[in-house]
Amino acid sequence: MFNKGNKDQPLSDLGSQQSAPPKRTAMKSKAPSILSSDLVLTGTIVSDGEIQLDGQVDGDVKAGSLIIGEDAAVNGEVQAETVVIRGKVNGSVRARQVQLASTARIEGDIVHAALSVESGAFFDGHCRHSSDPLKDSSAKPAAATVKDTPAKPSSSSDSKPPAPSSSKTQDPLGDLEPPMAASSKSSF
Repeated sequence: MFNKGNKDQPLSDLGSQQSAPPKRTAMKSKAPSILSSDLVLTGTIVSDGEIQLDGQVDGDVKAGSLIIGEDAAVNGEVQAETVVIRGKVNGSVRARQVQLASTARIEGDIVHAALSVESGAFFDGHCRHSSDPLKDSSAKPAAATVKDTPAKPSSSSDSKPPAPSSSKTQDPLGDLEPPMAASSKSSF
């Protein structure tokens, strides 16, 4: 009808000259997925696009971009390119860019390439910089390889018990008690 081409050309030939319509999946990835505040989800969420989470998730979340709202809570591991946390996360966070808002409450480790923390944010865990935090997630910790090694068989002629390991060399603060603990043992 609005084609400037040859008017005598049949419609079946016009369809072959036009390009294919864009894929619908490309259009879907531009709109964020919003999980509302009344939603409680148990399981894993995986998305290449953007997720805005305002409810509660008991499981892992993997996304291209993730926004965790003020009233939201995640009990599991979070992995994304960018993460903005305004709510609660109980688990590890792995992202290239991590932003902790003043209302954020994190109990777990953060592996990041870039980190910003607003005043008032609560963070209880370890923080480690990595040039590629999402790639490092598949690496096993060094302690796991030590546990997997088989123990040496003991010979019957060896009657000495194994020497106790020194906890001071492994964890220098592990045996310390808080100052109040010593005084609380006295009776009144």
